[in-house]
Amino acid sequence: MAAVTTWVAGGFQTDFARNWARAGHGFAELFAEVTTGTLDAAGIDPADIGVIHVGNAFGQLFTGQGQLGGMPATVDERLWGIPATRHEAACASGGTAILAAMADLESGRYDAALVLGAELERTVPGDRAAGHLGAAAWVGHEGQQAKFMWPYMFSALADEYDKRYGLDERHLRAIGRLNFDNARVNPNAQTRNWTFTDASFTDDDAANPPVEGRLRRNDCSQVTDGAAGVVLVGDRYLAAHPGLARRPLARILGWGHATVGLSLDQKLRRSADDPYVLPHVRRAVLDAFGRAGIGGVDDVDGIETHDCFTMSQYAAIDHFGITAPGESWKAVESGELAIGGRIPMNPSGGLIGGGHPVGATGVRMLVDAYRQVTGQAGPYQVPGARTFATLNIGGSTTTTVSLVVGAAL
Repeated sequence: MAAVTTWVAGGFQTDFARNWARAGHGFAELFAEVTTGTLDAAGIDPADIGVIHVGNAFGQLFTGQGQLGGMPATVDERLWGIPATRHEAACASGGTAILAAMADLESGRYDAALVLGAELERTVPGDRAAGHLGAAAWVGHEGQQAKFMWPYMFSALADEYDKRYGLDERHLRAIGRLNFDNARVNPNAQTRNWTFTDASFTDDDAANPPVEGRLRRNDCSQVTDGAAGVVLVGDRYLAAHPGLARRPLARILGWGHATVGLSLDQKLRRSADDPYVLPHVRRAVLDAFGRAGIGGVDDVDGIETHDCFTMSQYAAIDHFGITAPGESWKAVESGELAIGGRIPMNPSGGLIGGGHPVGATGVRMLVDAYRQVTGQAGPYQVPGARTFATLNIGGSTTTTVSLVVGAAL
């Protein structure tokens, strides 16, 4: 049987700067906006949707609301009766929702899928929010001494890089600056109107206070509300709806997916003799490249990667193969990660600049990759982009999902 292509028919993102709780809104209003926006962007009749997949990591913790697979039909009764599933893989929840939808299309079970990612995190004070997010670590076994679990964990990853290869924290600060600068022109970015000075990207304790270990405030993505959505269709749907081919379309050319144990220490011990600090992340990227039929990172025009912290982007640089292992600093210093450079990284502003509503992030990355390869990214468009890669991670890279997205032929 011939392989089925997964086509991206359209995507939508809410404004990640909005505080939904402050406006008196909850998941119903968030899902109503993203569901309608996504279907409209794709030009798809809701009656054509065969299946729904929802990425959400922490709904019960932040709002008390679970069973979010039922929320699309709750807010849009045109979706009543359509099978729907919620997926949880921490910050990779959106990525796993996409993979499940792709599998449904490739199997022939359904022809069109609605994929939504959503998270509300600004319902509680910041310290409590950090505690909720810590549920994605190995609870009771790591990070017990940390006030903020995830800055602590990614500072530990920085320590490991320093031990193996050396690490200059100025390169972490430069990654933060790049992503905040890119976010300024993204109309949906959480930090687009924030104000910084040069000192905001230094070790100045007033302008850029320490958070945990090596990481400072502007090394960290922010607590964020928001949602993103895509409509994915298979070849059979495209053939039955020839008018869709006249709309901007993209193809998911390749994918990689790896899951390992929860503990960061376990990951680092297992990789002690490997040139890559996180070899399973490298494998997921190479799987995506291989399935896409491309030779390596120089065959993509840009990357949307998971910069929950500057250190996670620093690690992504060498794991994508932009540099040799341990030499990510070379790409930071050279300017090749900027729009117009060799491999633009996070032209949207990523998670640090754009915002990180956990369950939405993997879907938002696909939305931005789709926009880039169809020439719809507006002020942060990478000129001539035809192929984009994504990397979505959950926990300390416990779950890794990578995609390669290409323009329609």
